[in-house]
Amino acid sequence: MADNDDVPFNRNFPLKPGVVEEVRPGVRRVLCDNPSPFTFTGTVSYIVGQGKVAIIDPGPDSEAHAKALLDAVKGETVTHIVVTHTHRDHSPNTARIKAATGAAVYAEGPHRASRPRYESEKHNPESGADRDFVPDVRVADGDVIEGVGWRLEAVATPGHTANHMAFAWPERKLTFVGDHVMGWSTSIVAPPDGSMVDYMASLDRLAARDEDLYFSGHGPEILEGPRYTRFLIRHRKAREASILHRLAKGAGDIPTLVRAIYIGIDPRLMTAAGYSVLAHLEDLVARGVVATDGDPVIGGTYRLV
Repeated sequence: MADNDDVPFNRNFPLKPGVVEEVRPGVRRVLCDNPSPFTFTGTVSYIVGQGKVAIIDPGPDSEAHAKALLDAVKGETVTHIVVTHTHRDHSPNTARIKAATGAAVYAEGPHRASRPRYESEKHNPESGADRDFVPDVRVADGDVIEGVGWRLEAVATPGHTANHMAFAWPERKLTFVGDHVMGWSTSIVAPPDGSMVDYMASLDRLAARDEDLYFSGHGPEILEGPRYTRFLIRHRKAREASILHRLAKGAGDIPTLVRAIYIGIDPRLMTAAGYSVLAHLEDLVARGVVATDGDPVIGGTYRLV
C-alpha cells in the first residue's frame, strides 16, 4: 500500500459454514456455504441479542443455511428479520425464516435500480437482484429498530444497491455494514443497479460516524471501520485517476480500460470490473470530465473532454 495510513485487505476468515460464532456479546454470526469470487467464503448472517433476537441478512435461497440459523436460535424467539439489501446472496432466505418464526421483516424497500435503464440496457436484466422481496416494515435513514437489550439505527448507504442500508448499534460502537464495506475486497458498484456517486457519499457518511467496529456481509469484521473506510475512499479516487490517466493517451472502451487498470485480475471478475469502471465513467461524464457518444453504457467508447 502507498502510505502508512492505508489499511490492507484481510482475507483471514476461518469460520466454517453452519457454525455459530459469538463474536461480541449479543452478536453471533453464521456463514452460508455459498463461496464464489463475489461472495468470498460465503454470506454471513448475524443474530443480534439473546432470548428475543433479530436475524440480519438471512442469506441466499438455502434450506441448509435456514436450518443452521434456526438451530442457532433454538429456544429463543426471533422478533425481527433485518435485511441490508436485495441481492440474491442476502435476502431470498428471508421467506423461510419468516415462515418458521413469524417475525416481521425490516428493510429500506423492494429492489430498485439507482437510475432508469437506458434503452440499450433494457435487454440486460440485473441477474443478481431479488425482485420478489418486499419488507413488512420499510425503514428510512435514522429510524430505530429495537428489541430486548439491543437497538439498531438505520443508516442509509446507497451505492452498491439503491436500497442498501447499514444498521448501527451506537451503544456498542458497531455497525452491520452489509456489502457497502468489506474487509476482504472492495465492493462492486455496477450501474444501473449501483451508483458510484451514491457509493462515495455513503462512504463519507460512514467514515464520519463514531462506530468503529464493522460487521460485513462477507468476510471478517473490520476493527477500525472509519479509518478503513477512508482507505476505500482513497482507493476509489486512485481508480478514477487511473481511468483518466489511460484516457489521456486516447479514447478507449471499457475492456481496454479494465486491461490497463486491473493488472492480474481473476478472469471471472472481468465483467464486474467493467461495471465498476462504468460506474466511475458515469460520474466523470456527469461532471463533464469525460465524454462519450450517447448514454454512458457498458459498450461505449470514452474520451477526455
